Amino acid sequence: MIPRYSRPEMVQIWEPETKFRIWFELEAHACDAMADLGVIPKEAAKTIWERGGAAKFDIARIDEIERETKHDVIAFLTHLAEIVGDDARFVHQGMTSSDILDTCFNVQLDRASALLLDDLDRLLAALKKRAVEHKDTVCIGRSHGIHAEPVTFGLKMAEAYAEFERNKERLLAARKDIAVCALSGAVGTFANIDPRVEAHVAAKMNLAVEPVSTQIIPRDRHAQFFATLGVIASSIERLSVEIRHLQRSEVLEAEEYFSAGQKGSSAMPHKRNPVLTENLTGLARLVRSYAMPAMENVALWHERDISHSSVERVIGPDATVTLDFALHRLTGVIEKLIVYPENMLKNLNKLGGLVHSQRVLLALTQAGISREDAYRMVQRNAMKVWEEEKDFLSELLNDSEITDALSEAEIRDQFDLGYHTKHVDTIFQRVFGAGN
Repeated sequence: MIPRYSRPEMVQIWEPETKFRIWFELEAHACDAMADLGVIPKEAAKTIWERGGAAKFDIARIDEIERETKHDVIAFLTHLAEIVGDDARFVHQGMTSSDILDTCFNVQLDRASALLLDDLDRLLAALKKRAVEHKDTVCIGRSHGIHAEPVTFGLKMAEAYAEFERNKERLLAARKDIAVCALSGAVGTFANIDPRVEAHVAAKMNLAVEPVSTQIIPRDRHAQFFATLGVIASSIERLSVEIRHLQRSEVLEAEEYFSAGQKGSSAMPHKRNPVLTENLTGLARLVRSYAMPAMENVALWHERDISHSSVERVIGPDATVTLDFALHRLTGVIEKLIVYPENMLKNLNKLGGLVHSQRVLLALTQAGISREDAYRMVQRNAMKVWEEEKDFLSELLNDSEITDALSEAEIRDQFDLGYHTKHVDTIFQRVFGAGN
């Protein structure tokens, strides 16, 4: 997590001040529940809230204590006792460190999810706007990087919209799975803390209760969460790579916005490079890389070890901060993307009409020619276009074997671009609903 690829609101979730404030709230809510159960005095719970709630925790002091104790939760509790006074002895009754660490981590991931979902909503709005704008902007579709058949640029945007809408659903499910609380004490048996305390804290923090924890919240939940972030990152890269290809000088069908005063190269003044989408490709690799250690964290020793802890201290902030930045950057790219319909049409026609070969093939089969013979007849003329830069329509009209099966009007009819876009409205209705 570095400032260059960070946005303040997401960074704030992972700041020490936020973490310690969540720790305090968990402890104080637990004290309220224990006071209601008669485990600790109600006045003590009130004092803890009043003094701890008004305090600004001294990060340097906590770090100083931790250097001696070698234990972060104890360091915090010691500092809290300095603030609260004698009633601090009632804090953390029957609880273990993982109760605080795990539940706090999930609160942070839940809050991060809220920001990421907002990011996705803004990206979806941008994609829909560009999809509708270019619903009928015809361009060439490619397979293996080679011209295939016509599509529209709006369909490309609609395809991305549908993918990110699926990603939103994935993140909603992952957020629900991660938003759980565990305050079950050592080895998760509730021996020294009433389950009602856990239920109270969970309700106050808008979390569900973990049905069965060991001494930790099971890490399959976290594995799913970070894997979901990885899938979203892959979708970011997929769209970014498409834009990078479309911006190539030989293609130039779309281009990242190039602002006044922007420089593309320290050596070549003419350069306008797809730097934003190249950056997004790199950031996507980072976010995906965090999914694997999250999966490796699932298998821990017995009821608990801390081999997962160091991993999560890195991947929690880094994955969410980086993905937040990437989604925001991609939204800006889509909103400002420059589209060149004239170049799209020029590229579509670059192969002399070969993009209509399938239609001619099908027309021949409808005229009674076997598929094998029809393929041979069409390919024979197509190869002349590839190798001799001939015009496909002219070659077909000069091929007696083809004109014996199809009239000139029937052959020319196979070159109608509108044929390829006749179901665009149907696809848009599937993606965006009626009245898109």
